[in-house]
Amino acid sequence: MKNQTYPMTMLYDFYGELLTERQKEFFDLYYNEDYSLAEIAEIAGISRQGVRDVIVRAQSQMQEIEDKTGIVQRFEQRREHLDRIEESIRELRDLNLRLYEDRNVARITDTIDAALTALKD
Repeated sequence: MKNQTYPMTMLYDFYGELLTERQKEFFDLYYNEDYSLAEIAEIAGISRQGVRDVIVRAQSQMQEIEDKTGIVQRFEQRREHLDRIEESIRELRDLNLRLYEDRNVARITDTIDAALTALKD
C-alpha cells in the first residue's frame, strides 16, 4: 500500500473530510506519519488486519469519488499547464534582459506572473 503514497495523499487532501474520524485517523497515521499497520493496531487496540481494512475502505471511498468527479486529475493537469506557463515567463524575462531590455515586455511578464501566482494560490 505504501507505494501509492503520493496518489493517496492527494486523494486525502481533496476528499479526506468525507471520511469517518477513524478512517481519517488511521489514514493520517499510515500515510502522513509513516506508522506501520502494526503500530496503528497497537494504538487502536485492534488487529493489524482491522487497521488495513479501515485504510483500504477509506482509499476505495476516495477513489470512487475521484472516479466520479475527476477533481484531482483536473488539478494535476492544471498544475502541469501552470508550470509550463511559469517556465515560459522565466524564458521570456531572460530573453528580454539579454536582448531587448523592453519595459513593456517586462511589464507584461510581471502581469502574467502576478496572474499565475493568483491562480496557484
